[in-house]
Amino acid sequence: MSLYLSINYPSWIHPQIFPGIPVLGLIRWYGLMYIIAFSLAYLILKQELKEGRLDSGITKTTEDDIFSFLATGIIFLLLGARIFSTLVYDTSGIYWKKPWLIFWPFDEVGHFTGLAGMSYHGGFIGGLAGMIFWCVRHKRSAVKWIDAMAVAIPLGYTFGRLGNFMNGELYGRITTMPWGMVFPGAQKFSAAINWVQEFAQQIGMNITAETTLVNLPRHPSQLYEALFEGLFLWLLLWILRKRAPFEGFLTAVYITGYGINRFIIEYFREPDADIGYRIAKTSNAPIYKNTSLFNFSTGQILCFMMIIGGVTYGIIMYLRSKKIKTL
Repeated sequence: MSLYLSINYPSWIHPQIFPGIPVLGLIRWYGLMYIIAFSLAYLILKQELKEGRLDSGITKTTEDDIFSFLATGIIFLLLGARIFSTLVYDTSGIYWKKPWLIFWPFDEVGHFTGLAGMSYHGGFIGGLAGMIFWCVRHKRSAVKWIDAMAVAIPLGYTFGRLGNFMNGELYGRITTMPWGMVFPGAQKFSAAINWVQEFAQQIGMNITAETTLVNLPRHPSQLYEALFEGLFLWLLLWILRKRAPFEGFLTAVYITGYGINRFIIEYFREPDADIGYRIAKTSNAPIYKNTSLFNFSTGQILCFMMIIGGVTYGIIMYLRSKKIKTL
């Protein structure tokens, strides 16, 4: 008997923390993960304050300043993430026609849905704008404070992607790897298709005569992102925080590092079905498997822009530091 090389998505995991319980059933893992993420960012910023990286000359930084800075960034982040998700990733066009629905947390029949749908890149732009706004208003060095925030972001991002995993969303493409996972909400394929039968045979999946649709294992890409865009990138920045050769260095590393990690992982993550590829080698390229390195998703295009932007920012800040030293 062949070994079935895949893992079933745990049946006990639900998007709700207390499924089926009135009122408490509205509390979702994804929201809890956001709270954990922001709390971790606050704790890391406090540690950086203790290490003296947020004080600037005459102005003394307090924990209230950190809270105010973080709160402003979060508000702008959520606004940017939601607006970007609805206006860029949604293909129905309804949010362009009815923009008030962007922040309306109910469906057409009045059921509470929350603000489902957030875009990282929109959150990045919004959060950056919020931090700059706070720094200008409070007359603080935006470069220094955003450097500090760059160290704080990735660890919290880890929990954001764990929230996606708990929701059973943003899963990857089909895979024969032994850690491939069968997600209940993933697209199923006809058992009569030859490539499906061959794929199932590779992983030891038993297809009987009664089988009509097959749910194939996929890359748990949410966990890849949690590990590399989150934990790994945070560890790198945490180590570099005391060794940064110039102001702006940590921000440049974060932007570039995230862009590179996400760009690569996008080859394992399935693009949104209603969008598909923005650039594709062939017009009918399937999204459920990677057929070419030249098929690029929306996320990859935005991450490529991040890489270019991060490298450019790093070069500018390096030349700026050299210029200041020569004065």
